Amino acid sequence: MGDGSETTSDRRPDRLLDWLPDADPALRWQVERDLAGASPQVWERTRARVATEGFGARLLARQDPDGRWAGGAYFPAQPTGVDGQPWTATTWSLNALREWGLDPQVLRARRTAELLERHCRWEYDDLPYWDGEVDCCVNAFTLANGVWLGRDVDPLARWFVEQRLDDGGWNCDRIDGARRSSFHSTLNSLAGLLAHESATGGTVATRAARRAGEEYLLSRRLLYRRSTGERVGPWVDRFAHPFRWRYDVLRATDHFRRAAALDGGRPDPRLAEAVAVVRAAQGPDGRWIQGERDPGAVWFEVDVPAGEPSRWLTLYALRVLAWWESDVESAR
Repeated sequence: MGDGSETTSDRRPDRLLDWLPDADPALRWQVERDLAGASPQVWERTRARVATEGFGARLLARQDPDGRWAGGAYFPAQPTGVDGQPWTATTWSLNALREWGLDPQVLRARRTAELLERHCRWEYDDLPYWDGEVDCCVNAFTLANGVWLGRDVDPLARWFVEQRLDDGGWNCDRIDGARRSSFHSTLNSLAGLLAHESATGGTVATRAARRAGEEYLLSRRLLYRRSTGERVGPWVDRFAHPFRWRYDVLRATDHFRRAAALDGGRPDPRLAEAVAVVRAAQGPDGRWIQGERDPGAVWFEVDVPAGEPSRWLTLYALRVLAWWESDVESAR
């Protein structure tokens, strides 16, 4: 799916593979597996260290005896004194551990899922944790975390089928009357459905819902409003890690990379402009620069401040470009 521009290898100095792995095990094992071509014995050994070293071990140490983090489901039980959305409560902590590649057996041994069923309730209407609530972004995180921890969250997967809007996607404000889908809500919903499908195979209905949501984004080339043809928002090409809940085309193209790995399909040509946006953000030294992150309390920093080269963003972007370019090569 190329446009004649330079390839990933043209702009990736060899020294990136020295710089990238010099990092926490949560990032290093992914570099080894996806970019450095390391054997499974190597990257699996590094991945196992997530539970005992660095970010993973530090976050596991913050877990409360009742299974929660910061005493809350989506928000901490106590004010943090920091402006912005807090990122320390249970859902955000589980998201991080899952994305870092923690072996879920570590949390299963702690009976985390059972403890959360007993002790964790949503701030919205005091609803049971694993049943989800009314926000599709919240429920998408819960769906992904549930299947990761071995919970039966099939009812929550079916909820996404029922909540999909007529235009193909989802909107967290549906309960308040929204009838048009949101890029943010749709991408988060897709990520939850993909995690569920990867773990369980999904159902005819959930697989169809995922593909309809993906078509919603593809028909807009991941960038544009269908009604006006204008860029959907200034956030679409602003990359910052951790990703949290916001949409950007790096997150979106990475979703399609993951979906293609599950489906065994090739990249859709309609991704070309979005991939070009990812490529254009690469610096002369081959790295991607950290953007402005959403403010809020964190347990500890896992990436660099805004304006500095980010290993996490560079990993995600290089994976997307390698996937895209490998299809170009196979088509020649």
